[in-house]
Amino acid sequence: MKFVDEASVKVEAGSGGNGCLSFRREKYIERGGPDGGDGGNGGSIFLVGDEALNTLVDFRFQPNYRAEKGEHGKGKDRTGAKGQDLYVRVPCGTSIFDDETDEYLGDVGEAGQTVLVASGGRHGLGNTRFKSSTNRAPRQTTPGEPGESRDLRFELKLIADVGLLGLPNAGKSTLISTVSAARPKIADYPFTTLVPNLGVVQLDHERSFVIADIPGLIEGAADGAGLGVQFLKHLSRTRILLHLLDIAPIDGSEPVDNCRAIEQELTKYSEGIADKPRWLVFTKIDLLPAEDAREKMEAIAKELGVENFFAVSSVTHAGTDGLMQAISAHFEEISEAEEDARIRQEVHEYSLKKRMERKLRREGSEDFDDDPDVTVHYEP
Repeated sequence: MKFVDEASVKVEAGSGGNGCLSFRREKYIERGGPDGGDGGNGGSIFLVGDEALNTLVDFRFQPNYRAEKGEHGKGKDRTGAKGQDLYVRVPCGTSIFDDETDEYLGDVGEAGQTVLVASGGRHGLGNTRFKSSTNRAPRQTTPGEPGESRDLRFELKLIADVGLLGLPNAGKSTLISTVSAARPKIADYPFTTLVPNLGVVQLDHERSFVIADIPGLIEGAADGAGLGVQFLKHLSRTRILLHLLDIAPIDGSEPVDNCRAIEQELTKYSEGIADKPRWLVFTKIDLLPAEDAREKMEAIAKELGVENFFAVSSVTHAGTDGLMQAISAHFEEISEAEEDARIRQEVHEYSLKKRMERKLRREGSEDFDDDPDVTVHYEP
């Protein structure tokens, strides 16, 4: 199944039914009076979280959703039936925005949670409602109100406890395949991972957590290099980040420079995400003798100003169990806080900026310049 983490849809709630203009007509009963019933309310549209879904690809093929209209009122004081509400299933972790105003409407964070995105129209009134002592035969009715119509944008942010961060080929996919049942694509060339992967780490019957592997970043990713930062939004819901650093890069680059480059791109994208708890994890320690590896890691950590770090080898499984146990112990010490509104706002603003840049580029606007120092101004 193709992974899609953004989708635009149109939702249209049902209109309310019109009120009925009717008078009682029965044999031997003259001037029976008004008996027009009210219309029914229009159906509303709700989004409901479904843990069986993990992508928004279905909305690429079905982008329009319309709820049922309310029935019109009928004679004999009969009220029209209410339009049936429409429940649209979305993956857990979906954020909803109004695509025209960019207003944030809410999140679907867990299975079964519902979010109202379009309200049904209110019913019209039948002429029975307008009878009085001075108006015995009212001919006045009201029409049903139209249902709410909206263009929405869905953004999927995977719900994970731990996020893996690092350069391409830093060993993220290999680590997640070692500690969980996830089987991402693994190869000896950059950008093997093209979409995020989730894995469940099961330590025992009572302790488990979800780990997310996102495509690797390179220097300049915030300006669109490589795969850019389009998947960094999936780290906004994580509770801790693991920065994986290859101790012996095959391209001969310096690990310290690689670490600082990723930190810089992360800060450019969102200071809120950059402020999340982040642990330094050295990978591929099996490529060097144990003593040499220890000396190199200590020197790198000292230069980066990091006191504590972890070292793992996904091939020999050295250090992986200790790292997973430390993560579990960390979660037991801290309480899971509510989603940081600051991170959500920063991620949303960055997304809006990139959308505006793409629009200006397509239109060939003079306001757009490929110079990365030029800032595109927009209204969040």
